Amino acid sequence: MHTCWLYRIKPSVTHEPFHPRAPSHDYLISEFNQSSSSATPTQLRWNPFNIPDTKTNFIDGLFTICGAGSSFLRHGFAVHMYVANASMEGCAFANADGDFLIVPQQGRLWITTELGRLQVSPGEIVVLQQGFRYSIDLPDGPSRGYVVEVFSGHFQLPDLGPIGANGLASPPDFLTPTAWFDDKAYPGYTIVHKFGGSLFTAKQNFSPFNVVAWHGNYAPYKYDLKKFCPFNTVLFDHGDPSINTVLTVPSEKPGVAVVDFVIFPPRWLVAEHTFRPPYYHRNCMSEFMGLIYGSYEAKADGFQPGGASLHSCMTPHGPDTTTFEKTIAEEDDAKPAKIKDTMAFMFESSLIPRITPWVLKSPHLDNDYYKCWTGLKSHFHHEHLPENGELHS
Repeated sequence: MHTCWLYRIKPSVTHEPFHPRAPSHDYLISEFNQSSSSATPTQLRWNPFNIPDTKTNFIDGLFTICGAGSSFLRHGFAVHMYVANASMEGCAFANADGDFLIVPQQGRLWITTELGRLQVSPGEIVVLQQGFRYSIDLPDGPSRGYVVEVFSGHFQLPDLGPIGANGLASPPDFLTPTAWFDDKAYPGYTIVHKFGGSLFTAKQNFSPFNVVAWHGNYAPYKYDLKKFCPFNTVLFDHGDPSINTVLTVPSEKPGVAVVDFVIFPPRWLVAEHTFRPPYYHRNCMSEFMGLIYGSYEAKADGFQPGGASLHSCMTPHGPDTTTFEKTIAEEDDAKPAKIKDTMAFMFESSLIPRITPWVLKSPHLDNDYYKCWTGLKSHFHHEHLPENGELHS
């Protein structure tokens, strides 16, 4: 059970009635159906979205990429991105639909929550659970990042199984805020409430951040991805990316998740007689990928920090032609190599996502993405077959 007990200066119920926010936010949704979004099995990739020229805070800079399910039905997820250049002033945001896991890619976030304050830098993540009110300042100015929202359940550490007690993300490395309060008057302070995918506002005359003390196990938290202890193959073959799961929201079906948050951090590659990059595959999970900094090992060209890709359920994908040919040229002479100065990640789901129309029509959509595979050629040689042409396992 998740609970939190707050010692407030003034109850949060002291506000005027909620009204639909004006203007409305037309690029933020939590109901994924034929009227709001569409499905496609095509591999998709987006170049980094531009920081706006006009004043835009975190709320107004949020826009939905894809998702599945419904916040009303309490099942599913949504992937958003944000581009912003201004701090939230005189307002706080709350989400009744689900939990936010935020991955900053450019610019720090200074987040004031009801339980205290957190500074979150690129290379870190923050989880802001359903219901909490918070305000986001941008100390570095222009900011960009990724968000996954879950409508069912909460993020938790994955079951380590045969790994045992140590490895992956360690519980002590997840940091919660220390209580901090503001007891000054703020006439006209606005609460922006996300409810059923729509935004509502209510006025009050005090700060929502008036909690003197708190205790419980339901609290916002941050995590430094550099503290993740990765596991990898030490002899041959390529492990499933699920071995690098930081946090998960399990589904009712064992073995697959509503959402996994997986990272591809710096690590050693030592496998012998193995195609070391991620192999070409189709699988039951849909994979949304982002790049915080550096380059991704399977995409030598085109996948940029701040960009994103989506490979849906049973759609084939894998390394681009440049990466493939470079790897094949090494044959069995590859020495142990360390992947350095990179941090890619994946939001992985067993649900099939629907994509919003504005990102399918966006000028940032890479319409030539498919061409990164069109140069792949066969390296199969018949002379290696047995004389009778039979192959045996």
